[in-house]
Amino acid sequence: MHRRSASTGACKSGRRVQHATGISRNDSFVDATGDQPSQNRLNTRDSVSGIPRRDLANCELRASVSGFSSSVINLVDLAGSLSSVDVGAIVVQRRTKIEGTTLSVSPYKAPKDARRAYEKGLEAERKGELANAHKYFGKAVEIYPQYLSAWFQLGTVLRKEEQKDAARKAFTQATTIDSKFLPPYLSLALIAYEAENWTEVLNFTGHILDLDPLNHVSGYILDLDPLNYTEAYFYNSVANFKLNKFEDAEKSGLKAEQVDLTTRFPQLHLLLAELFTRKNNYGRAIAEIQNYLELVPHAQDADQVRVRLAKLQKLNGSESAREKVDQK
Repeated sequence: MHRRSASTGACKSGRRVQHATGISRNDSFVDATGDQPSQNRLNTRDSVSGIPRRDLANCELRASVSGFSSSVINLVDLAGSLSSVDVGAIVVQRRTKIEGTTLSVSPYKAPKDARRAYEKGLEAERKGELANAHKYFGKAVEIYPQYLSAWFQLGTVLRKEEQKDAARKAFTQATTIDSKFLPPYLSLALIAYEAENWTEVLNFTGHILDLDPLNHVSGYILDLDPLNYTEAYFYNSVANFKLNKFEDAEKSGLKAEQVDLTTRFPQLHLLLAELFTRKNNYGRAIAEIQNYLELVPHAQDADQVRVRLAKLQKLNGSESAREKVDQK
């Protein structure tokens, strides 16, 4: 869901809803300004503001978001008041089917015995019984080798057991069954990231981002998809940086910043600060470092980061002074 979506109010006759004038005091009004009512407005009988209820017949409010369809709110149903009105939630849904998926239909195709083993594996994993989870997921894929979800869960358990090579094989097997099921690609990207295999990181994250339906949406994004795209963009940005592909690193870093509403990756701000410093954009670099220190003020590297911030502030001051001299 697009966090900064525009909302529009329009009547079915085609005209936009605007403030009305020359209206009777017997009308009820809905204030569409969003402003708090002033005492003067409340006490002045000759002053009326807002939209008369009779003009709201056949008028609707909906969100305008590229690639999404919006639910509709009928304005005439709103309670009349001189204060601002809460119209409630506007729900948006994707218009087109997502190419990449985070859910698999394989559990519904698997034989009963395989499904039973898979469910026991999930229960054991929830209880922290990794050995049992490993055994049950292994049994599920043995019974039904095309069991995509079981291969992915087996890989997840193997990672927890520190069996990275075996985990990699399980995740890779999952990708051969369905290349549009994205979670194993993210797990493979993490394994490659930890091994500092930057080319592999780019390959795995590139596959995910190519199938991300929000890849070309600008602005801040709140996506209800269970896959953490922030993680993919972050790994992609770091890998590009390590391979000296700085423009691509900045692009992915900024995208990660847009979707990281839960701020899982505060170190992303340090990466962006480094990228902006390379471009002599000290102002933005300073802002990124300040964001990092605000998120993790007691981080182990906080003192070093503050020293770096002071140097950038000094450079930024010198740059500003030089620009003022040039303008004279």
